[in-house]
Amino acid sequence: MSSCIFCDIVNKKIPSDIILENDALVAFHDIRPKAPVHVLIVPKKHVASVNEFTKEDVPVIAALMFAVPVVAEAVGVKDGYKIAFNVGRKGGQLIDHVHMHLLAWPDSPEGKKEVAPV
Repeated sequence: MSSCIFCDIVNKKIPSDIILENDALVAFHDIRPKAPVHVLIVPKKHVASVNEFTKEDVPVIAALMFAVPVVAEAVGVKDGYKIAFNVGRKGGQLIDHVHMHLLAWPDSPEGKKEVAPV
């Protein structure tokens, strides 16, 4: 496998603004945010894409989903946010390591804004 920026973040080879870390995942602020709040939630296990998940990855998938409200509360947006996975280049995925985007527009009176793939 070639170098993976998310594996490097998980392994502390690249610094990041970590919000949450546990045995299964790490959550940190995106360095190229598409919203006022843009957090990436990344499993520590390297899986290239949502399409590559197997039944053995159910605990990883569950950990990602259970982390969402914890991260949302930590960044002050538990009352409204969007989560998204981009899958494959045609779906906007730029890094071949599964990651979930948590986006929020907390100061917008109308809530979420439409954005291109994140």
